[in-house]
This record gives sequence, structure tokens and C-alpha cells, in this order.
Amino acid sequence: MSEIKAATRDGFGRELAALGREYPDIVALNADLSETTRTGYFQKEFPERFFNCGIAEANMMGIAAGLASCGYVPFVSSFAMFAAGRAFEQVRNSIGYPHLNVKIGASHAGISVGEDGASHQCCEDIALMRTIPGMTILCPADEPEARAATRAAYHREGPVYLRVSRFATPVISDPSAKFEIGKGVLLRPGSDVAIIACGIMVPEALEAAKALSSEGISARVINMHTVKPLDRDIVAAAARECRAIVTAEEHSVIGGLGEAVCSFVSENCPVPVKRVGVNDEFGMSGPAADLLKHFGLSAENIASAARSVVKSK
Repeated sequence: MSEIKAATRDGFGRELAALGREYPDIVALNADLSETTRTGYFQKEFPERFFNCGIAEANMMGIAAGLASCGYVPFVSSFAMFAAGRAFEQVRNSIGYPHLNVKIGASHAGISVGEDGASHQCCEDIALMRTIPGMTILCPADEPEARAATRAAYHREGPVYLRVSRFATPVISDPSAKFEIGKGVLLRPGSDVAIIACGIMVPEALEAAKALSSEGISARVINMHTVKPLDRDIVAAAARECRAIVTAEEHSVIGGLGEAVCSFVSENCPVPVKRVGVNDEFGMSGPAADLLKHFGLSAENIASAARSVVKSK
């Protein structure tokens, strides 16, 4: 694991600008947050293709839908709380229902928003987006993978929800590695338990596996950068070969990656599963690192869940 740290929102913003140089059909829309969502990179290079819609996220989604219907590929960005929460009806009815080619770059997701507090810490966005038919959901683990996910989103026909974070995390992926939507990445082999993680919890999963190894527990680590469509093959193999699974996400345990894995496993290859995530509660204001620890979004908690699920086999 690299000592270099970067936020996935930076990868999103930089790659969006790079894509803009290659593809003139890309336009970017923002809700008065271009600096924080990093769409400012695109804005500086292509001001004529950038639209600041103000603090009117629902209207912004409608504009994006209109642009998509005219042949453009809109990348629309705001905080996850507003992109998925405030504008849910427009995402569902104006983008999802007609299956328009709109890409939603949702920044500042999860508890790691930190001092902005519970009102801005969206831990429900994946659950909301999973319910929209045809919606692709990407949650990259680090800055290089966020770049790859942004590029893949452009080439994916139909609506895409790309979840990125404000919190800087270790770089764990190879920038030259192939990124394929719907295909999880095996980061570490293991036979006693499989840890399936997404987003900023992937580095924590790797740390947990390292700690478990010193105890004689062989932990497989899977980076599930695509929450929908879920890579059923890699989950089925983990269930068959490890016979115990832990999921880890910076999202509510209700409706996110953990429930997606549990739904598939329960119907196809039942094994014990433990979910690590935010329990049925709101966040609070505080430094991001402290909040992640407080809510159990840590390598220590993942390792504890792994020990428990291995014992239950």
C-alpha cells in the first residue's frame, strides 16, 4: 500500500477535464460547488461547456436530462446528499425512467465529510440509487481508480452514479490496471474469510487482512468498485471457497453493498455474512478520521467482524 494519499474527488475532477479534451460532447453541470467537487478543473479549460446551475439541484438534473436528450454527455455534480437526496425525484423520473446518458458525480459522500455534520453526511445514497432500474453505481477505492471509473462512466451507455469522497486515503491500485464496470478486483487471496469492500473502506480491508494473517486467518480481499451491477461471479466464488464473508462500506448497512451481497448470497450460496458500515443512525460533526473510528469504519472493526464470522462457520 502506497504512503501517498489523495481524495477520490480529485481523480474524478482531473479525469473529467482530461475527457473533455478528447470528447467535445461532454458538458459539466454544477450546483455552485465547482471547487469542492473538483469540476472546477473542467470549468477552467472549457468554460463554454460548463454550467453553474446554482443551489438548485433538482433543476440541474432536469437540465442534464435535456442536454442528454440532445446528444450531449452531461456530467452533473454536487454533494451526494443533494445529488441523490434532494434531487431523487428528478434523477428517477427525468434521468432513470427514460434511461438517459447522464453521469452523476456525487462528492462528499459518507461520514468522512466530517465537520459538515449529519445533515451533509449522506449514508443513504447508494440505497436510493440502487432502487432506480438501470442505474450503474460506481464507488472507487482511491484516486487512480476514480480516474478510471470516471472514464468508464463516460463510455457506459445510460445513467451512472459515481460516488467519490472528500477524505484523502492511501493509493492502493495500479493506475495501469484494467477497470471494468461490473467486475470486482481480487486484491489479496485468502481461504478462511472474504472481505468485500468498496470506496475508502478498501484500504482498511487490506489492513484488516494483514492483521488477521498474523493470527493465522487467511483473508481474501475484494475491491467491489461497482455496487450495481454486482459481480455475482466473484461473490459466489468467495462464498464457495471461503464460506464466510464480511462486507465493508462507508454507507448505511441498510440498502448498500452489504445488503446487495447478502441478497445474492442468501438466494444462491448461503454462508454467514457480517456487515461493517454505519448502523441505523445519523452521523455527527467532527474530524473525519475520528468519526470513521467512532462509527466503526476501521480495519480493527473489520478484523473483529472477520473473527466472529469465521467462528460461526
